[in-house]
Amino acid sequence: MLQALVKKYLNKLRIVLQSKYLYIFLILFTSIYVVYKNINLPLSKYNGSEAKIEGIINSLKFNGDKLQLELKSKEKILVNYYIKDEQELTNIKNNYQLGDKVFIYGTFVVPSKNTVFNLFNYQNYLKSQKIYWLYNATSITKINRNISFTYKIKNMIISRINKISGSNYLKAFILGDTSLIDDNIKDSYQINGISHLFAISGMHITLFSTLLLFIIKKVSKNNIFNNMFIITFLLIYAFLANFTPSIMRTVLFFILISINKLFRLNIKTINLLILTCIILLAFNPFYIHSIGFIFSFIITFYLILFNEIINKHNNYFIKLLMTSIISFLASLPIVINNFFSINLLSIILNLIFVPFVAYFIFPITLITFIFPVLSPILAIMINILENMSLFFSKINLLVITLCKINIYCFVGYYLVITLILFLFKKQKYYSILILVPILIIHYNIQLFNKYPIITVLDVGQGDSILIILPHNNGNILIDTGGILKYDNQLLKTNEYSIVKNKTIPYLKSLGITKLDYLILSHGDYDHAGEAQKLIDNFNINKVILNSDQYNELELELIKILKENNIPYYQNIKKLNINNNKLSFLNHKTYDNENDNSNVIYTKISNYKFLFMGDASIDVENNLIKKYNLEDIDILKVGHHGSKTSSGREFIDYIKPKYSIISVGKNNRYGHPNNEVLKNLEKSRVYRTDLDGSIMIKIKNSKLEIETCPP
Repeated sequence: MLQALVKKYLNKLRIVLQSKYLYIFLILFTSIYVVYKNINLPLSKYNGSEAKIEGIINSLKFNGDKLQLELKSKEKILVNYYIKDEQELTNIKNNYQLGDKVFIYGTFVVPSKNTVFNLFNYQNYLKSQKIYWLYNATSITKINRNISFTYKIKNMIISRINKISGSNYLKAFILGDTSLIDDNIKDSYQINGISHLFAISGMHITLFSTLLLFIIKKVSKNNIFNNMFIITFLLIYAFLANFTPSIMRTVLFFILISINKLFRLNIKTINLLILTCIILLAFNPFYIHSIGFIFSFIITFYLILFNEIINKHNNYFIKLLMTSIISFLASLPIVINNFFSINLLSIILNLIFVPFVAYFIFPITLITFIFPVLSPILAIMINILENMSLFFSKINLLVITLCKINIYCFVGYYLVITLILFLFKKQKYYSILILVPILIIHYNIQLFNKYPIITVLDVGQGDSILIILPHNNGNILIDTGGILKYDNQLLKTNEYSIVKNKTIPYLKSLGITKLDYLILSHGDYDHAGEAQKLIDNFNINKVILNSDQYNELELELIKILKENNIPYYQNIKKLNINNNKLSFLNHKTYDNENDNSNVIYTKISNYKFLFMGDASIDVENNLIKKYNLEDIDILKVGHHGSKTSSGREFIDYIKPKYSIISVGKNNRYGHPNNEVLKNLEKSRVYRTDLDGSIMIKIKNSKLEIETCPP
C-alpha cells in the first residue's frame, strides 16, 4: 500500500518536473525576484551603529599587518583588524582558530563600490557572499574556544596543510583558497585562460565522488546509501570550502542528478541545471554578481546543450579540444566584460593544462595531503606548472584587448555563439570564422567613437586624468597617481598598484591599447609615482615632463624610458594632436616642485579645460597676467583643493563652470580646504572622494558629466 502511494506521488512529481512550462515559469519568476532584490537592498540585521559585536570565526586570513576575519554573527560580517606588533601577531596565530567565539569592538563600514567606471564592484562581490557590512575592529577578545566538530575538522585540515611544503596549492585545490598563490602567477593563469582549474568545481567534485563511490561500492551495494554517503561528504566539503558559489552549484547539481537517477524521474540534465540555478538564486539573489557563479552555469549549460559535439568523437584529445572550444565560446562575453581581453591561444593551452592538472597536479596534491613525504614531487610539478604558465602568458600575440560591451551586444554575442555551435553539430567547423569579423570590429571600436571623453580617475590622494579624442585620434594620460607604501615589518605583502588595479583595466575596458602621450605635471609621487609601472605594463608612445630640474623619481623614470626607447620631452609649449592643441602655460622656474607643475590649457569641442597640477597661488597670479583664461568650462583644481591654490582672485578671473577636485577620502591633509570650497561656490564642484571618478563626454556640442560614487 505504502509502496503504491509512493509510486503514485513519484509519477505526479515526474510529470510536473518534466514539464517545460514549469521551467519557463520558474525562470521568469526568479528573474523578477533577482531584479527586485538587486534594486532593493535587503535590510541587515544590524543598524550600523553598534560599537561591539560577537560571533564565531568562520575564516581567518593575514595580509600584511591586517587580520581579516569572516564572522558568523546575526549575519556574516567581514572584520578588519590591524595588528600592532610581533607579540600580538604571535598571540593571534597561536591562540585564535576557526570556530572560536570572539567579542569585537569597532565600527561598521558600508563596503565601497567601484569608484572607477567598468571595474570590479567590491560591494556586489560581498553581497554575493551575503555580507553587507565591513567592521573596522579596534580590539578582539576570545570568549570561548571552538567546540564544533566540523570546525575542529577544518582546523585540523588547515593545520596539516600549513605544515606541508606547497601549502598554497594544497589550500587552492582542497579548500578553494587561492590567496597564497603569487599574484604574478595568478595573472598568468588568467591571461592563459586556465584560472578555472584552480577554483573548486565540476572536475574536483567528479574526482572526489568517483573515488568515494569506487571505495564505498566495495563495502555496500545499496545505491541509496552510497549516494547519501557521498552527498553528506560533499555537503561537509562545501562547508570546508566556505560554500563558494561554484562549489554550491556543483554539489547541488550532483544531488539533483543523484535523486533523478535513484527515483528514475527521467528529467533532462539541462532542466536539472536550470533548477539548480533557480534554487541558488532564490537562496541568494546576489549570486548574480559572482563571476564564479556565472562562469560555472553558462559553461556547464553550453557543454550540456552541445554535448553531442563532444561525444561523437572517440579520441580523448579531440573530445578535450571540442570541450575547450565550447567552453571558450560560452565564456567569451563574460571574459570580455570582466577582464577586457581574450587569449585565442587559451583553446590550445587548455589541451595542455587540463590533463596536466587533472591527472597529475590535483591527484598528487591529494596524495601529498595524506602522505606529506611526497611534497618534493608536488613542488617539482608545481614548478613545471608555474613556469609553463609564465612562459605562455608572455606569448601575447593572440591576446586581444576588447572593450566592455552593453547588454545588447552581450546578447548579440550569445546569439552568434549559439549559431556557431549549432553549425558545429552539423560538423561545419568553419562556422567559427563568423567570429573573426566581429572580433576585428570590436577590437577597433575606438575608431567608431565620435565623441571626446575626459575622465578624472579616482586614484586617492593624487591626480590622473585621461583624455580620449574622437575616432582614436589620440589618448592622453595626465599623471598616474601614486600611493607610497612600504612592505610591512610583520608580514611581507605586495605593494598596491593603482596602475595595475585601476588605470590599465579602465583603459582596456574602453578598448584602449596604447597611450599616445603620458604627461606628468611634476615629479611628486602622488602624480608620477606609478609612471614606471605604467611603462612596464602598457604601451606608451611619448612622455612629457615639466620644465624644472629632474628629481630622483624623474631620473629613475628617465632610465626606464631610455631602456624602453620611449622618447621624452621637457619644457613643451604646445602639443598638436590631430588638430587638437594642448597649451603648456607654466614656464617660469620656481624653487619648489609643486609650482613647477605643467599647467595645461586645451579647447575640446569648443569647451575650455584647464588642468592646474599642484600649482600654487603664485603661479595663478602669473597666469592671470600672462594669459586670457576667462570663462573656463572645466577646471581641474590645483593641489587637491589645498589652501595654497585656487585663490579668490584667480577663481573670480577664470570663472569656472565646473570644478573637479582629485582628492583622497579622509586624507590627512584636510583637503579640500573650506576656504577653497568657498572660493568655488559659484562653480559646480565634483570631488573624487565623494563622487568617485568623473567622466565628461561632449556629445553633439553638449556636456554630459557622469560620476562613479563609492
